[in-house]
Amino acid sequence: MTVKLAIFDCDGTLVDSQANICMAMEHAFEGAGHPPPLRHDIRRVVGLSLVESMRVLLPHADAKTHDDLAEHYRAAFMTLRNNGLVDEPLYDGMAALLSKLDESGWLLGVATGKSDRGLIRCLDHHAIKGLFVTLQTADRHPSKPHPSMVYQALADAGADASDAVVIGDTVYDIHMGRAAGTRTVGVNWGYHSVAELRAAGADYIAENMDDLKAYLKDFA
Repeated sequence: MTVKLAIFDCDGTLVDSQANICMAMEHAFEGAGHPPPLRHDIRRVVGLSLVESMRVLLPHADAKTHDDLAEHYRAAFMTLRNNGLVDEPLYDGMAALLSKLDESGWLLGVATGKSDRGLIRCLDHHAIKGLFVTLQTADRHPSKPHPSMVYQALADAGADASDAVVIGDTVYDIHMGRAAGTRTVGVNWGYHSVAELRAAGADYIAENMDDLKAYLKDFA
């Protein structure tokens, strides 16, 4: 029996977390004594691991500075959470889509630049963690677009790359899926443009949740 696996990115694909990420990044840079990046530039690095994000946002700094900024970000995000300021809403229709996929026999996974703790908090908050058979994070893998997270998700699910699809909102997701040999879907509600997703080689662009549902229904 063919095992079909849908591997979702989290930030910008499952949930809209850009406000949290931008605030935490601004606090992190200010706390470390650096001018905060523009929000446009912050949204561009969503999906990368924290240290890799800092390398992109502050390219001329040394490795210690990047590591320190990552720690400042973790602390800033935790402060926001403790103050009740973290809001990561599921995109409209996502919960229903995930349930429908699960009922129809799809296995589901997540591959994200979040930490293990951050991902579990997010999925538990929305009561959807039990739908996923594999959860891969930046805590245990190289940053996207390295395909390590997809390889492990395939192994966990017992799926072949040809029967799997990576679904994400950034070129990092598309490059990651292509490197692992899966099909790739770019979504039109996240942080990179449709033109960029197409240029990265996405096999399909989902304009909305119904469009994604239709694509996966016909997946063969």
